[in-house]
Amino acid sequence: MSVTSQTRPPAAPAPTRTTGPRGRVAGALAPLADRWRVVKRSLERPLTSYYLILGGTSMLLAIGLMMVLSASSVYSFKVHDSSYYIVLKQLTWVAIGLPAAWVASRIDRRWLRRLAWPAVGLAVLLLALTQTSLGFAVNGNRNWLALGPLTVQPSEIAKLSVVLWAADVYARKERLLGNPMQALVPVAPVVVMISGLVVFQRDLGTALVLFAILLGMLWVVGVPARLFGLALSIVGVAAFYLAASNAERRTRLTSFIDPFADFQGAGWQAGHGLLGMASGGLLGKGLSASQQKWGSLPEAHTDFIFAVLGEELGLVGTLLVLALFGAVAYAMIRLAINTADPFVRYASAGICIWLMSQTLINIGMVLALLPVIGIPLPLVSYGGSALVPSLVALGLLVGFARDEPEARAALRARRRDRSPRDDDATTPRSGVPAVLAGGLRSRRRPTERGRA
Repeated sequence: MSVTSQTRPPAAPAPTRTTGPRGRVAGALAPLADRWRVVKRSLERPLTSYYLILGGTSMLLAIGLMMVLSASSVYSFKVHDSSYYIVLKQLTWVAIGLPAAWVASRIDRRWLRRLAWPAVGLAVLLLALTQTSLGFAVNGNRNWLALGPLTVQPSEIAKLSVVLWAADVYARKERLLGNPMQALVPVAPVVVMISGLVVFQRDLGTALVLFAILLGMLWVVGVPARLFGLALSIVGVAAFYLAASNAERRTRLTSFIDPFADFQGAGWQAGHGLLGMASGGLLGKGLSASQQKWGSLPEAHTDFIFAVLGEELGLVGTLLVLALFGAVAYAMIRLAINTADPFVRYASAGICIWLMSQTLINIGMVLALLPVIGIPLPLVSYGGSALVPSLVALGLLVGFARDEPEARAALRARRRDRSPRDDDATTPRSGVPAVLAGGLRSRRRPTERGRA
């Protein structure tokens, strides 16, 4: 036998082909696994939170304007002789909220923390003024304030103020939060006081959102489970007592279980909301084709706008809105987990708890899973008092996401890629990671002298 034949490596075995049901299932799932890996890599990029918050907010705001125009057209024409009166007012609030959100995304974090304390004091003052001659009632709730030509709802401002103030307090006491009393004081007494002022205005829905913010923040800072459970029990008992102590609230509490039992009375709004959602089907009746907005569904462009959305855009439209809210929530949670700044962590978590709890309460109310308590759907429902603070809060999150070290480095590298490439432009600046700097060096063009 020759030397060549002795040293020749053995031939590799032919690949075996998997057959049978298990092999066919694995082959069918392989493309899905590849796509999931691509999605997972995309979600791990430095700018993921930035783009999800910015893109999700923009799409929800656009859907909200579209649905406000559709849901309010009949009411607006009937009351104001113009089908565009309500949506033009909403556009005015958007024109105020977007610049305010841009300013919030650029504000220095130190100034933001300094402004949090006066903001809470201002919120308490405005809530107290609703009980004076400046305040007036809407739908039985004296929670509105007339300030010249503007009418505002101070409780919406209080939500943002409470979140930022609590985030600053917990950031200052970061090393002391292992003690439960340090986590409870002074945040819990102040939030309970503000919630009491809101309850005094007969606005139980907003008070529940404030309680949700408090409980969520206590969970985030790591309050022991026994104290968290005790606080949850106290809030639940207080909410049930407040709901049962008022005849109107008691009726709402019992009618949502079966709205059609008293369809012509207390179950009218919840029942028509369900009818609107059920009649939409898979793809909906089409934009502006809702029947419920012709007077059957009260508050069609505010609290029950999700019912009109389901009727006109169907299951596909409602799932799209839920997916957008889910994407924004994921980005906020991701930002809170990955940041090294305790203030950003607690502020991001607080804003997430605020907006998502309000979203869940509103959708649960429309689906007759919760009592009708008058909570708007963030970014979608009509109302400037709720829209502007929400946009400011999301603008803050956009700024937080953009200021993360990895995100800042990625944005800086992207700007360089778009700038004219010469020797000075391709020289990496300090602060860019070594991997990015190496990639930039490898793309430098040779000059006329032959230098790399």
